Amino acid sequence: MSSWRKISIVILIALLALCVFIAITSASTTSYSAESVAKDYNIPIGQSMFENQSIVGTSENVEVPLVANVGFLTHQLMAFDLQGILRGVTTGIVPFDFSVVSGEGIDSYGKVVDVVGPGYLTYEGDKLAVKAPDNYVWGYSAPYKWLEKTESGVDVYENGTKIKSVPVDEIRNLDYHNDYYNASTIASWYNYDAQVGSTFTLEKGMVGFSDGRNNISSSDVPKIFGQSVVDYAAEYPTGSPILLYSGNYTNETGEVYGTSLGSHPEYGDSIREINARQFVEAWNGTVIPPNTTASGKDYVYFESASDASAPGGSAAHGVCPSARALRAAVTSEGFGLPTGMTWDENAVLFGYNPARDITVYNNHDFPVEIRMWTEGSGTGMGVYAQVIRYIPND
Repeated sequence: MSSWRKISIVILIALLALCVFIAITSASTTSYSAESVAKDYNIPIGQSMFENQSIVGTSENVEVPLVANVGFLTHQLMAFDLQGILRGVTTGIVPFDFSVVSGEGIDSYGKVVDVVGPGYLTYEGDKLAVKAPDNYVWGYSAPYKWLEKTESGVDVYENGTKIKSVPVDEIRNLDYHNDYYNASTIASWYNYDAQVGSTFTLEKGMVGFSDGRNNISSSDVPKIFGQSVVDYAAEYPTGSPILLYSGNYTNETGEVYGTSLGSHPEYGDSIREINARQFVEAWNGTVIPPNTTASGKDYVYFESASDASAPGGSAAHGVCPSARALRAAVTSEGFGLPTGMTWDENAVLFGYNPARDITVYNNHDFPVEIRMWTEGSGTGMGVYAQVIRYIPND
């Protein structure tokens, strides 16, 4: 008999003996449940996770004593991992076999597998599982770091904890800024807009996810969902719904609705044109998740024109032509009349900021995007609106 056949027979006999040994001693293997393992290894149920990431947050295999977990040699045996088996027998430790407590999306070593996009860790029955994201995932922006006005300055909060107090004379020196605010903006808010107890959001996290995953901090938003989500959230009021992930879908374009600016020299046509363009800026690119309500952008400002019939004697004239185009586009989609609007020619109600106070409710089961644009200039400028549907592919 050749030497290789002798070696093969020896290996076969050894494996058979090992199988018998495992079968006899497996009764001594410690009993585990998904909940006990999650507690013992501090596994964060609800956390967003990606392919190849460990559910216990380590690049090393979780190891346990062989003497109490002999049955864990089985998955090494099934993988024909002779080196691993030898190491376990000689060192007395074996990799934890996560297959005993996990199901979908997790391999026997606790790594995420077969998940495209930002999945999340959850319980599925009595097992741990990493679920792939739904076709659409959305959440709501929420303050993660903010200022609160006090009698003597501002308090700085992060994740609900006050981290410092800043006196009034140092507010202008605060090094907080992004594309939409800076120290001067904060000082103006403090001096003219805020009451004691008012807050100013510096950084936004995400809460209230459509698929039930955990809330995430402002620093984790770009890591999990990308910088574009951070940029979008920064443009819109705190608390806005944000489409964070979209899977396999096709854009379907709705009808284009338009109107012209027209002339009302008594309100100043140059101011009206500015306001019409600002309305378009506020709403163009707004994405509304299914069965949610959204407004236009924050930090969009409008010029005031004298109007004796308006509360306070002035109004943002010029927004109504743009509002009529938006109204036509969304109501033709089957949505209700936007909050803050009327069916009249003067489409925007007094007292509503045309950007952040007007809201549109998407009653579809899929997201939509509002697109607005202008053509030409002056009193003949055209204003147009269109709804884009994000139709999921089968």
